[in-house]
Amino acid sequence: MNKNYYAILMAGGVGSRFWPVSTTEFPKQFHDMLGTGETLIQRTFSRLAKIVPKENIFILTNERYNNLVLQQLPEAEQRQVVTEPAMRNTAPCILYAALKIQKDNPDAVMVVAPSDHWIEDENAFISDLEQSFTACSKSDILMTLGIQPTFPNTGYGYIQYDKEDEATRKKVTQFTEKPNYQTAKQFISEGNYLWNAGIFIWSVKSIVSAFVKFQKEMTALFEKGSLVYNTEQENDFIQINYPLAENISIDYAILEKADNVYVLPATFDWNDLGTWGSLYDKLDKTDSGNAVVNARVLSEDASGNMIRTSNDKIVVVDGLQDYIVIDKEEVLLIYPKKKEQDIKEVLKKVKDTYGEQYG
Repeated sequence: MNKNYYAILMAGGVGSRFWPVSTTEFPKQFHDMLGTGETLIQRTFSRLAKIVPKENIFILTNERYNNLVLQQLPEAEQRQVVTEPAMRNTAPCILYAALKIQKDNPDAVMVVAPSDHWIEDENAFISDLEQSFTACSKSDILMTLGIQPTFPNTGYGYIQYDKEDEATRKKVTQFTEKPNYQTAKQFISEGNYLWNAGIFIWSVKSIVSAFVKFQKEMTALFEKGSLVYNTEQENDFIQINYPLAENISIDYAILEKADNVYVLPATFDWNDLGTWGSLYDKLDKTDSGNAVVNARVLSEDASGNMIRTSNDKIVVVDGLQDYIVIDKEEVLLIYPKKKEQDIKEVLKKVKDTYGEQYG
């Protein structure tokens, strides 16, 4: 296994659209969302460990989840858990992790991967990743893996690439944030757009150089800690300085500005598991067309429902179509699937009305 390969496993999100299972105290990446016996973060770690030495996998998360990470990933050491004292989006945490890795190994090539995605064909994923690692170790490029769209999804960002580019990896023309339905339809009809999966590959030299070029203030802030990274003094520096970083995504901070960005169309299947509806799509269905996790269901004239309980409860449904039914301790959610994007707002109302402890 190549000792220059590193991974940053992003595990700091709250996953509020998976409420009430996913909460601020116990987010979705620490749950077995598909009923497989493995949590999402455990599955992602084991997938990355097929190509990256386990000791080179760093888990980037909010400091409140430090113990959860260590409980769920017993093969990881404390030094591999890189904690943020404040929520600052993806650019600051990626720069922070890159500087730590660069100090450890200036020849490192790293992948940044979310901890809550589902990939069925892991061999194809490893093959795409190996190809990307090789390209980034040889050239000053920033790479991302793009997913072939299957329908005009408005919940994902899109990557446009050069139609004339006949190489396997394509030169990126532009990134587009979540489009409306008509725009998404147009993108798919044009044939040179991919979904942005948020999986990035680059050498530490290339990504640090890009930050120096496009994010001078942020780079200066984090480079002040270069002497203390990977030492006992690192935490004190980060506690003081990390909250001063701009709240900005890696897409806005670097990728939309750089001219050396390439995309590799992925050969693996992919699901970002961002909503209950996306989980429904991924799960096997009962004869009546319902997706069921941790429940025993009797259904009559009921289909298209996502049903989950926390303790193998018997659930009887009659006359219910395309709903989300989630039972968890003190909360029962019965909500139309077509309005699943509004669950974030529902959670806010629940917190305002009944208290923060319910979210």
